[in-house]
Amino acid sequence: MTGPAAATVPLGRRVRVRVPATSANLGPGFDTLGLALNVHDELEVEAVASGVRVDVTGVGEPGSELAVPADERNLVARSLLHVFDRVGIVPPGVVISASNSIPHGRGMGSSGAAIVAGVLAAKGLLEGVVDVSDDDVLRYATELEGHPDNVAPAIFGGLTIAWVDETGPRQKQLAVHRGVSVLVAVPEATMSTKLARSLQPEAVPHADAVFNVSRSALLVASLTQSPELLLDATEDRLHQSYRASAMPQTSELVGQLRAAGHAAVVSGAGPSVLVLAADPAARLEAAAIVEARPEGWTARLLAVDIRGGTVEAIPSTAAA
Repeated sequence: MTGPAAATVPLGRRVRVRVPATSANLGPGFDTLGLALNVHDELEVEAVASGVRVDVTGVGEPGSELAVPADERNLVARSLLHVFDRVGIVPPGVVISASNSIPHGRGMGSSGAAIVAGVLAAKGLLEGVVDVSDDDVLRYATELEGHPDNVAPAIFGGLTIAWVDETGPRQKQLAVHRGVSVLVAVPEATMSTKLARSLQPEAVPHADAVFNVSRSALLVASLTQSPELLLDATEDRLHQSYRASAMPQTSELVGQLRAAGHAAVVSGAGPSVLVLAADPAARLEAAAIVEARPEGWTARLLAVDIRGGTVEAIPSTAAA
Protein backbone atom coordinates (compact mmCIF):
# COMPACT_ATOMS: atom_id res chain seq x y z
CA MET A 1 0.00 0.00 0.00
CA THR A 2 1.29 3.43 -0.83
CA GLY A 3 -0.16 6.85 -0.12
CA PRO A 4 0.12 10.13 -1.99
CA ALA A 5 3.57 11.62 -1.61
CA ALA A 6 2.23 14.98 -0.43
CA ALA A 7 -0.06 13.50 2.25
CA THR A 8 0.79 14.46 5.81
CA VAL A 9 -0.58 13.94 9.29
CA PRO A 10 -1.93 17.17 10.83
CA LEU A 11 0.28 18.37 13.67
CA GLY A 12 -1.49 18.27 16.98
CA ARG A 13 -3.55 15.21 16.06
CA ARG A 14 -3.87 12.97 19.14
CA VAL A 15 -5.05 9.39 19.58
CA ARG A 16 -5.62 7.09 22.52
CA VAL A 17 -4.72 3.38 22.31
CA ARG A 18 -5.54 0.50 24.63
CA VAL A 19 -4.10 -3.01 24.13
CA PRO A 20 -4.62 -6.17 26.20
CA ALA A 21 -2.12 -8.68 27.49
CA THR A 22 -2.18 -12.09 25.84
CA SER A 23 -1.28 -15.68 26.59
CA ALA A 24 -0.07 -17.67 23.61
CA ASN A 25 0.14 -21.42 22.90
CA LEU A 26 -2.35 -22.40 25.65
CA GLY A 27 -0.52 -25.70 25.94
CA PRO A 28 -0.78 -27.65 22.67
CA GLY A 29 -1.52 -24.74 20.29
CA PHE A 30 2.12 -23.78 19.77
CA ASP A 31 2.48 -20.60 17.65
CA THR A 32 -1.21 -20.85 16.76
CA LEU A 33 -3.61 -20.23 19.65
CA GLY A 34 -3.78 -17.09 21.76
CA LEU A 35 -6.05 -15.56 24.37
CA ALA A 36 -6.55 -11.87 25.21
CA LEU A 37 -6.58 -11.00 28.93
CA ASN A 38 -7.96 -7.99 30.79
CA VAL A 39 -4.64 -6.42 31.71
CA HIS A 40 -3.89 -3.42 29.51
CA ASP A 41 -1.24 -1.00 28.35
CA GLU A 42 -2.72 2.41 27.53
CA LEU A 43 -1.11 5.29 25.69
CA GLU A 44 -1.73 8.64 24.09
CA VAL A 45 0.15 9.72 21.00
CA GLU A 46 0.42 13.24 19.59
CA ALA A 47 1.80 14.27 16.21
CA VAL A 48 4.40 17.03 16.65
CA ALA A 49 6.81 18.82 14.37
CA SER A 50 9.83 16.60 14.95
CA GLY A 51 11.50 14.08 17.21
CA VAL A 52 10.35 11.03 19.13
CA ARG A 53 9.75 11.15 22.87
CA VAL A 54 8.28 8.36 24.99
CA ASP A 55 7.11 9.01 28.54
CA VAL A 56 6.36 5.82 30.48
CA THR A 57 4.68 5.24 33.82
CA GLY A 58 4.12 1.84 35.37
CA VAL A 59 5.89 -1.20 33.97
CA GLY A 60 9.09 -0.18 32.16
CA GLU A 61 9.24 3.34 33.59
CA PRO A 62 12.61 5.11 33.99
CA GLY A 63 14.67 3.76 36.87
CA SER A 64 12.89 0.41 36.99
CA GLU A 65 14.70 -2.88 36.45
CA LEU A 66 13.17 -3.36 32.99
CA ALA A 67 13.09 0.29 31.91
CA VAL A 68 12.26 0.75 28.22
CA PRO A 69 13.88 3.28 25.84
CA ALA A 70 12.39 6.77 25.79
CA ASP A 71 13.23 7.57 22.15
CA GLU A 72 12.87 6.08 18.67
CA ARG A 73 14.34 2.78 19.95
CA ASN A 74 11.18 2.19 21.98
CA LEU A 75 9.21 -0.74 20.54
CA VAL A 76 5.96 1.24 20.36
CA ALA A 77 7.72 4.04 18.48
CA ARG A 78 9.52 1.61 16.17
CA SER A 79 6.23 -0.08 15.34
CA LEU A 80 4.51 3.24 14.63
CA LEU A 81 7.33 4.33 12.33
CA HIS A 82 7.26 0.93 10.59
CA VAL A 83 3.67 1.52 9.50
CA PHE A 84 4.47 4.97 8.11
CA ASP A 85 7.34 3.44 6.16
CA ARG A 86 5.10 0.68 4.81
CA VAL A 87 2.40 3.09 3.61
CA GLY A 88 4.91 5.52 2.11
CA ILE A 89 4.10 8.54 4.27
CA VAL A 90 6.74 10.68 5.96
CA PRO A 91 6.01 10.41 9.69
CA PRO A 92 5.60 13.42 11.93
CA GLY A 93 7.41 13.69 15.21
CA VAL A 94 5.53 11.96 18.01
CA VAL A 95 5.14 12.27 21.74
CA ILE A 96 4.01 8.98 23.29
CA SER A 97 2.65 8.92 26.84
CA ALA A 98 2.31 5.32 27.99
CA SER A 99 0.79 3.83 31.12
CA ASN A 100 1.89 0.19 31.21
CA SER A 101 0.36 -2.60 33.27
CA ILE A 102 1.40 -5.72 31.34
CA PRO A 103 4.39 -7.39 33.06
CA HIS A 104 7.54 -7.58 30.94
CA GLY A 105 9.38 -10.84 30.33
CA ARG A 106 6.66 -12.95 31.98
CA GLY A 107 4.96 -14.62 29.01
CA MET A 108 1.98 -12.26 28.93
CA GLY A 109 2.60 -10.75 25.50
CA SER A 110 4.19 -7.44 26.50
CA SER A 111 6.24 -7.13 23.31
CA GLY A 112 3.26 -8.09 21.15
CA ALA A 113 1.13 -5.52 22.96
CA ALA A 114 3.77 -2.81 22.39
CA ILE A 115 3.90 -3.66 18.70
CA VAL A 116 0.11 -3.64 18.35
CA ALA A 117 -0.05 -0.36 20.28
CA GLY A 118 2.38 1.28 17.86
CA VAL A 119 0.58 -0.06 14.79
CA LEU A 120 -2.81 1.06 16.09
CA ALA A 121 -1.41 4.47 17.00
CA ALA A 122 -0.17 4.84 13.42
CA LYS A 123 -3.58 3.76 12.12
CA GLY A 124 -5.22 6.44 14.24
CA LEU A 125 -2.81 9.17 13.21
CA LEU A 126 -3.27 8.23 9.55
CA GLU A 127 -7.07 8.42 9.70
CA GLY A 128 -8.25 10.32 6.63
CA VAL A 129 -4.76 10.23 5.12
CA VAL A 130 -4.27 6.51 4.37
CA ASP A 131 -6.66 3.72 5.21
CA VAL A 132 -5.09 1.03 7.41
CA SER A 133 -7.46 -1.95 7.60
CA ASP A 134 -7.64 -4.60 10.32
CA ASP A 135 -5.87 -6.99 7.95
CA ASP A 136 -3.12 -4.40 7.52
CA VAL A 137 -2.79 -4.06 11.29
CA LEU A 138 -2.32 -7.82 11.62
CA ARG A 139 0.16 -7.87 8.73
CA TYR A 140 2.33 -5.03 10.00
CA ALA A 141 2.30 -6.34 13.57
CA THR A 142 3.28 -9.82 12.40
CA GLU A 143 6.14 -8.39 10.33
CA LEU A 144 7.55 -6.97 13.54
CA GLU A 145 6.70 -9.82 15.93
CA GLY A 146 7.66 -12.64 13.56
CA HIS A 147 4.53 -14.74 14.14
CA PRO A 148 0.87 -13.85 14.71
CA ASP A 149 -0.12 -15.93 17.76
CA ASN A 150 0.35 -13.08 20.27
CA VAL A 151 -0.54 -10.08 18.14
CA ALA A 152 -3.80 -11.56 16.81
CA PRO A 153 -5.57 -11.73 20.20
CA ALA A 154 -4.07 -8.36 21.16
CA ILE A 155 -5.71 -6.86 18.06
CA PHE A 156 -9.01 -8.74 17.92
CA GLY A 157 -9.62 -9.95 21.48
CA GLY A 158 -11.03 -13.25 22.72
CA LEU A 159 -9.59 -16.57 21.60
CA THR A 160 -7.81 -16.48 18.26
CA ILE A 161 -6.51 -19.11 15.89
CA ALA A 162 -3.70 -17.62 13.81
CA TRP A 163 -1.98 -18.98 10.73
CA VAL A 164 0.02 -17.78 7.73
CA ASP A 165 -0.72 -18.59 4.09
CA GLU A 166 0.48 -17.25 0.75
CA THR A 167 -1.41 -13.99 1.36
CA GLY A 168 0.17 -13.38 4.77
CA PRO A 169 -1.02 -13.76 8.37
CA ARG A 170 -4.66 -14.59 9.03
CA GLN A 171 -6.77 -15.18 12.11
CA LYS A 172 -10.14 -16.40 13.31
CA GLN A 173 -11.61 -14.95 16.48
CA LEU A 174 -13.77 -17.17 18.69
CA ALA A 175 -15.89 -16.45 21.76
CA VAL A 176 -14.76 -18.23 24.92
CA HIS A 177 -17.37 -20.21 26.85
CA ARG A 178 -18.69 -18.15 29.75
CA GLY A 179 -17.87 -20.97 32.17
CA VAL A 180 -14.11 -20.62 31.63
CA SER A 181 -12.29 -18.77 34.42
CA VAL A 182 -8.71 -17.58 33.92
CA LEU A 183 -5.84 -17.43 36.39
CA VAL A 184 -2.30 -16.31 35.62
CA ALA A 185 0.41 -17.14 38.15
CA VAL A 186 3.15 -14.53 37.79
CA PRO A 187 6.61 -15.12 39.28
CA GLU A 188 9.20 -12.56 40.25
CA ALA A 189 11.66 -13.97 37.69
CA THR A 190 11.63 -13.13 33.99
CA MET A 191 12.29 -15.25 30.91
CA SER A 192 13.74 -14.37 27.52
CA THR A 193 11.45 -15.40 24.67
CA LYS A 194 14.51 -15.77 22.45
CA LEU A 195 16.09 -18.18 24.93
CA ALA A 196 12.86 -20.14 25.31
CA ARG A 197 12.49 -20.54 21.55
CA SER A 198 16.12 -21.60 21.19
CA LEU A 199 15.40 -24.67 23.31
CA GLN A 200 12.93 -26.00 20.76
CA PRO A 201 14.15 -28.91 18.59
CA GLU A 202 13.90 -28.52 14.83
CA ALA A 203 12.05 -31.84 14.55
CA VAL A 204 9.76 -33.79 16.87
CA PRO A 205 8.58 -37.41 16.84
CA HIS A 206 5.62 -38.15 14.61
CA ALA A 207 3.62 -39.46 17.56
CA ASP A 208 4.12 -36.19 19.45
CA ALA A 209 2.95 -34.17 16.45
CA VAL A 210 -0.20 -36.28 16.16
CA PHE A 211 -0.75 -35.98 19.92
CA ASN A 212 -0.67 -32.19 19.75
CA VAL A 213 -2.93 -32.01 16.70
CA SER A 214 -5.60 -33.92 18.62
CA ARG A 215 -5.18 -31.83 21.76
CA SER A 216 -5.26 -28.53 19.85
CA ALA A 217 -8.53 -29.48 18.18
CA LEU A 218 -9.94 -30.58 21.54
CA LEU A 219 -8.76 -27.34 23.17
CA VAL A 220 -10.73 -25.19 20.74
CA ALA A 221 -13.83 -27.26 21.50
CA SER A 222 -13.15 -27.08 25.23
CA LEU A 223 -12.70 -23.32 25.32
CA THR A 224 -15.79 -22.63 23.22
CA GLN A 225 -18.19 -25.44 24.16
CA SER A 226 -16.96 -27.96 26.75
CA PRO A 227 -14.83 -26.51 29.58
CA GLU A 228 -15.01 -29.83 31.48
CA LEU A 229 -12.49 -31.23 28.97
CA LEU A 230 -9.83 -28.57 29.56
CA LEU A 231 -7.43 -30.75 31.54
CA ASP A 232 -7.09 -33.30 28.73
CA ALA A 233 -7.20 -30.57 26.08
CA THR A 234 -4.19 -28.67 27.49
CA GLU A 235 -1.74 -31.59 27.31
CA ASP A 236 1.34 -30.80 25.24
CA ARG A 237 4.38 -32.62 23.85
CA LEU A 238 5.80 -30.02 21.47
CA HIS A 239 7.41 -27.30 23.55
CA GLN A 240 6.88 -27.19 27.32
CA SER A 241 9.04 -30.18 28.25
CA TYR A 242 11.94 -28.86 26.15
CA ARG A 243 11.84 -25.52 27.98
CA ALA A 244 11.42 -26.96 31.47
CA SER A 245 15.12 -26.90 32.31
CA ALA A 246 15.24 -23.12 31.79
CA MET A 247 12.38 -22.48 34.24
CA PRO A 248 12.22 -25.34 36.75
CA GLN A 249 9.91 -23.53 39.17
CA THR A 250 7.41 -22.97 36.38
CA SER A 251 7.59 -26.61 35.39
CA GLU A 252 7.09 -27.70 39.00
CA LEU A 253 4.07 -25.44 39.44
CA VAL A 254 2.47 -26.64 36.21
CA GLY A 255 2.98 -30.24 37.34
CA GLN A 256 1.58 -29.57 40.80
CA LEU A 257 -1.51 -27.83 39.44
CA ARG A 258 -2.19 -30.50 36.85
CA ALA A 259 -1.78 -33.26 39.44
CA ALA A 260 -4.52 -31.49 41.42
CA GLY A 261 -6.81 -31.53 38.39
CA HIS A 262 -6.25 -28.00 37.07
CA ALA A 263 -5.62 -27.23 33.38
CA ALA A 264 -2.30 -25.44 33.83
CA VAL A 265 0.15 -24.58 31.05
CA VAL A 266 3.13 -22.31 30.50
CA SER A 267 1.86 -18.87 29.46
CA GLY A 268 3.55 -17.96 26.19
CA ALA A 269 7.30 -18.40 26.54
CA GLY A 270 6.96 -18.29 30.34
CA PRO A 271 7.75 -18.14 33.12
CA SER A 272 4.13 -17.30 34.08
CA VAL A 273 1.63 -20.12 34.34
CA LEU A 274 -1.86 -19.96 32.82
CA VAL A 275 -4.72 -21.89 34.41
CA LEU A 276 -7.93 -22.40 32.45
CA ALA A 277 -10.52 -23.34 35.05
CA ALA A 278 -13.92 -24.83 34.27
CA ASP A 279 -15.58 -22.82 37.07
CA PRO A 280 -14.78 -20.03 39.56
CA ALA A 281 -14.44 -22.43 42.51
CA ALA A 282 -11.76 -24.43 40.72
CA ARG A 283 -9.93 -21.21 39.95
CA LEU A 284 -9.86 -20.29 43.64
CA GLU A 285 -8.47 -23.73 44.47
CA ALA A 286 -5.73 -23.21 41.90
CA ALA A 287 -4.98 -19.74 43.28
CA ALA A 288 -4.50 -21.22 46.75
CA ILE A 289 -1.93 -23.67 45.38
CA VAL A 290 -0.10 -20.81 43.64
CA GLU A 291 -0.04 -18.57 46.69
CA ALA A 292 1.27 -21.41 48.88
CA ARG A 293 4.40 -21.86 46.75
CA PRO A 294 7.57 -20.67 48.50
CA GLU A 295 9.05 -18.82 45.49
CA GLY A 296 6.78 -15.77 45.67
CA TRP A 297 4.21 -16.27 42.92
CA THR A 298 1.28 -13.88 42.50
CA ALA A 299 -2.08 -15.35 41.49
CA ARG A 300 -3.96 -12.95 39.22
CA LEU A 301 -7.64 -13.70 38.69
CA LEU A 302 -8.34 -12.38 35.21
CA ALA A 303 -11.06 -12.32 32.58
CA VAL A 304 -10.91 -12.79 28.84
CA ASP A 305 -10.69 -9.45 27.03
CA ILE A 306 -13.26 -9.55 24.23
CA ARG A 307 -12.58 -6.13 22.67
CA GLY A 308 -8.93 -6.42 21.72
CA GLY A 309 -6.88 -3.36 20.87
CA THR A 310 -8.69 -0.06 20.40
CA VAL A 311 -7.71 3.33 19.01
CA GLU A 312 -9.74 6.51 19.20
CA ALA A 313 -9.19 10.14 18.33
CA ILE A 314 -8.78 12.59 21.20
CA PRO A 315 -10.83 15.71 20.41
CA SER A 316 -8.86 18.92 20.20
CA THR A 317 -9.30 21.29 23.12
CA ALA A 318 -8.21 24.28 21.04
CA ALA A 319 -10.73 27.07 20.67
CA ALA A 320 -12.58 27.12 17.37
